[in-house]
Amino acid sequence: MIRYLTAGESHGEALVGIVEGMPAGVPVTASYLDGHLARRWLGFGRGGRARIEQDRIHVYSGIRFGRTMGSPVALRLDNAAYLRDRSGWPEVMSVEATDEPVEKITLPRPGHADLAGVQKYGFDDIRPVIDRSSARETAMRVACCSVARRLLEEFGIEVGSHVVRIGNVSAGDPAPAVDRLIREGGARALYGEADRSEVRMLDSDASRRAIEHIVETRENGDSLGGVYEVVVTGVPPGLGSYVHWDRRLDGLLAQAILSIQAQKGVEIGDGVAAAGLPGSQVHDEILPGLSRRSNRAGGVEGGVSNGMPIVVRGYMKPIPTLIRPLGTVDLRTGEAQPTRYERSDVTSVPAASTVAEATVAMVIANAFLQKYGGDSLDEIRGRYEREREAGP
Repeated sequence: MIRYLTAGESHGEALVGIVEGMPAGVPVTASYLDGHLARRWLGFGRGGRARIEQDRIHVYSGIRFGRTMGSPVALRLDNAAYLRDRSGWPEVMSVEATDEPVEKITLPRPGHADLAGVQKYGFDDIRPVIDRSSARETAMRVACCSVARRLLEEFGIEVGSHVVRIGNVSAGDPAPAVDRLIREGGARALYGEADRSEVRMLDSDASRRAIEHIVETRENGDSLGGVYEVVVTGVPPGLGSYVHWDRRLDGLLAQAILSIQAQKGVEIGDGVAAAGLPGSQVHDEILPGLSRRSNRAGGVEGGVSNGMPIVVRGYMKPIPTLIRPLGTVDLRTGEAQPTRYERSDVTSVPAASTVAEATVAMVIANAFLQKYGGDSLDEIRGRYEREREAGP
């Protein structure tokens, strides 16, 4: 099993990560990780921090001459908002005790972890909650999970995504475009096409309308959520399990999506629509050669991959930090107050889709290792090729 941990605060000096359990011999470079980190900043509607941060990963251990060694991979990502932004962050987030007066934040934002966090840990200042619960953490998560993603690519398994809806602007039925791109080049072609849009939509007209919607929402001091779709191609049948609840692949995928900040819903395949249809319009008929007539199940049946592309949709709520304040209560005085504004995006749905790619890749990598695992890439490859030669 590959495990990863992230540490660090949004305005602390740096984020750090540890990836443990990677097999030896997998080609991984810092430039590869930086490439996916750069994709995390994509998307019209991002706030000021996107202009400050220039994410560049530093690899401390676990990789030698461009290949993993089987030992833990240690990563560091400096926070430019701490190092270069002149907002007093080194003092506010100082590791050492300080005699300097530091303003306490006591106005929790509705929809954020602020109030629940101070109630859990007993803080008299919301800043520790704001900084650790921030989506800035996903930068290190993308880096950690991209290490595992590189393992999947060695076996032709690719992960891509695109945005389906932002606010009330929908890209319509993306299936024809997705199917075409997958035929042309798998999930890599899918995310490459999506990356060319400022909102990561596959439909140019929908992209234009989404941008107009974001601009109007920003002028109104509000924020937007939306829906994105992650597609994994090249997945062999048999990943996951139906024998125990905690090994079901669809359950693990759902947990991965909902672990991302601000995600409030998830579906596999046609999950939501299927709940309102008869079975004859839901289940994927099996054809000679064991192919499928359709992929409404999203590549997972009974908690196990069935060889079709895995399709997962995530539903993101609007960002809780608004230019136009909502009502809250000052924790210090108990009085009703408007919320305090922190620098924020209007929408982060395009960015969330790339983060979801990374978290989904980690789930698939672990399911893959459970079936074909070994201590080195060559050992895993041997097991994988032997099974493929043996057939179903």
